[in-house]
Amino acid sequence: MMIVRYLCFAALILVQACQSPSLTKQAVWGKQGFDLPVIDLDKETSMQVVVDEESGQYLGHPTTVLLPDGQTILCVYPKGHGKGGIVYKQSTDGGQTWSDRLPTPESWASSKEVPTIYSVKDQKGVERLILFSGSQDYVGGAIRMSISEDEGQTWSELAPIGDFKGIVAMAVCVPLSTPGHYLATFHTRGAEDTMVLYQVYSFDGGVTWGEPQELYRSSRAHLCEGGLIHSPDGTKIAMLLRENARNYNSQIMITCDEGQSWSAPRPMPGALCGDRHQAVYLPDGRLLVQFRDITPMNRPGNQISPTEGDWVGWIGTWEDLENGYEGQYRIRFKDNTKGWDAAYPAAEVLPDGTLVCTTYGHWKNNEAPFILSFRFQIDDIDKLLNKQTDNSILLKNER
Repeated sequence: MMIVRYLCFAALILVQACQSPSLTKQAVWGKQGFDLPVIDLDKETSMQVVVDEESGQYLGHPTTVLLPDGQTILCVYPKGHGKGGIVYKQSTDGGQTWSDRLPTPESWASSKEVPTIYSVKDQKGVERLILFSGSQDYVGGAIRMSISEDEGQTWSELAPIGDFKGIVAMAVCVPLSTPGHYLATFHTRGAEDTMVLYQVYSFDGGVTWGEPQELYRSSRAHLCEGGLIHSPDGTKIAMLLRENARNYNSQIMITCDEGQSWSAPRPMPGALCGDRHQAVYLPDGRLLVQFRDITPMNRPGNQISPTEGDWVGWIGTWEDLENGYEGQYRIRFKDNTKGWDAAYPAAEVLPDGTLVCTTYGHWKNNEAPFILSFRFQIDDIDKLLNKQTDNSILLKNER
């Protein structure tokens, strides 16, 4: 595999990926701010469902998976900020109600990172669920995985997938064109204040994983938490990246050969600046990208977002991502009441087009964060856009 490595971010040039249309010319930092309308759903309580809340207990960083019945959603999250025992719940009615906390394997209590859960299928069509628990460099250990072969009713104990560590492992796991082949991403912290981005493959339906391949290393641009999304025709994959040093906008890389090579990172517009991007296709072919709203604080002349630190979404198209366009509009799902500690969002699309978006945040003043879902149809949000064309101005005045 061809490994792309850039040691000096400031020297990067914007490259044309896979003979795609000409990329928007931007400064290396990316466009500041955004000009999109913002639809505010913070007070739309009829759309909101509490998944889990415990007085005085930090609950954060959930991921979800939708089972083949189209109604059962499984959700996992840690008791703590980015680490702690894994909590496990399910909804059997498309996220309208949630179970009590379910029993978990003993080893799940030893989780040292954000848990992530995915549905996978091997070459023979056997379906499984896999759950990852990473490991921060400074605590030792390795990325571990747990497997369920009965749609989450029982799970194996966590076991290392290799002799390597990883933060937010796996940030995303997507199928490739060959049945049973998967691509996943994670990152670590390297020497001299560098962040190192990796990808890793499975060729047996997620049961075993190969050696990680380093994609990017830099001390100026800390690229991490890559969210992957296929192009509509399946020929390309975009990786949307958090820039954790806060020197530049969030970045995007594109591959046309399923990760054998990647375009150089380039900045996304300010409308997509944030952390932990998670993208899904809407029933009409548009994209919803959810993330934590973050302005690059360490760059000159930064323009603070009117929804800074909140749980937000972006509505646009693949063409917008590929060409660096701003998109159609933004959503503020929920006002986070404490700094930037919120929004590692998950999304499931039910057979009837209902979206179930789930994340954590400080949704009540001076109280511990908890897990919340939004259930909605995108057509209803489009209608709000048509009624509230001045909403982005209202949000700016609130702040």
